[in-house]
Amino acid sequence: MPPILSVLLYCLIIFCGAVIGSFLNVCIDRILRHENIAMTRSFRRTSISIRYPMIGAVNALLYVFVFAVHGWGWRSVIYGLMSSALLVLSIIDIRTYEIPLEINRFLMLLGAAACLLDRGNRADHVIGFFSVSSVLYLLYLVSGGRAIGGGDVKLMAACGLLLGWRCSILTLILGCMLGSVIHIARMVISHADHVLAMGPYLSAAMFFSALWGEQMIHAYVRIFF
Repeated sequence: MPPILSVLLYCLIIFCGAVIGSFLNVCIDRILRHENIAMTRSFRRTSISIRYPMIGAVNALLYVFVFAVHGWGWRSVIYGLMSSALLVLSIIDIRTYEIPLEINRFLMLLGAAACLLDRGNRADHVIGFFSVSSVLYLLYLVSGGRAIGGGDVKLMAACGLLLGWRCSILTLILGCMLGSVIHIARMVISHADHVLAMGPYLSAAMFFSALWGEQMIHAYVRIFF
């Protein structure tokens, strides 16, 4: 691909990411209102002056990473939309300790599309839907929802359908590691509440797994087996 065309395409990706980021802000505000989260005047001012352009910029940056790693194919389109959904999910979960069902449904649709398009690996996607989520669902039932939330279970089902069973397991491991280290640090430094919102950490792990999961798994296998 000629360099000038590549630059133009990345400029288009950045523009699309920023535009979609504006739409994400609308989704966040609507979900917060639906969850009866009161937005003070200061929060609304912050939303307009800081959060709106920040989310647009972050979303555009996520798109650049996705297309830089996976190139110009269907996988990048699906993973880009996945990144946008995970960004909204993380912000909502931080504020409400709830993962919106609409976001998980959207991720499920992306997972179904990935399963259909990834013709040679459909079994991996189907197995991935059950591999981690079934274990977490049992944990949810045994603990009565105290150990893990139902939204996290659905998120991991969508993750497995999207990325396959190997990356689904990797996502859970990375998410738990990130959650443990970062939240303990927050509790020590800023005396944050002991209640942990797993959504942002699972989302970050899911993003890393989508981009570099297979390479990480292959490197692990080469080193230890």
